[in-house]
Amino acid sequence: MVPFPRLHFFMVGYAPLTSRGSQQHRALTVPELTQQCFDAKNMMCVADPRHGRYLTCAVLFRGRMLSKDVDEQMLNVVHKEKKE
Repeated sequence: MVPFPRLHFFMVGYAPLTSRGSQQHRALTVPELTQQCFDAKNMMCVADPRHGRYLTCAVLFRGRMLSKDVDEQMLNVVHKEKKE
C-alpha cells in the first residue's frame, strides 16, 4: 500500500523494445539502454516520464557490462532530473 493517494501509479518501461525478427542481434551500450528505459515510446502506459517525479526507480540490466558504467548512467539520470 502506498501512503500517499496521489503517488500510486507505477510506470513500466522496457528496453530494447524490438521484435525478435525485426532486428539482428546487436550490442547496445549502457547509455543507449538507459536512454531507452526512460523514453516515453518504451513505456507500457500513455505517460511521459519526463513530466513527472520519481519516488524510486528500479532498472535491471542483463548481460556483460561494467557496474561502473551502470552507476554513472543512473547518476546522470538523477542529476538531469534535478536540473529540470
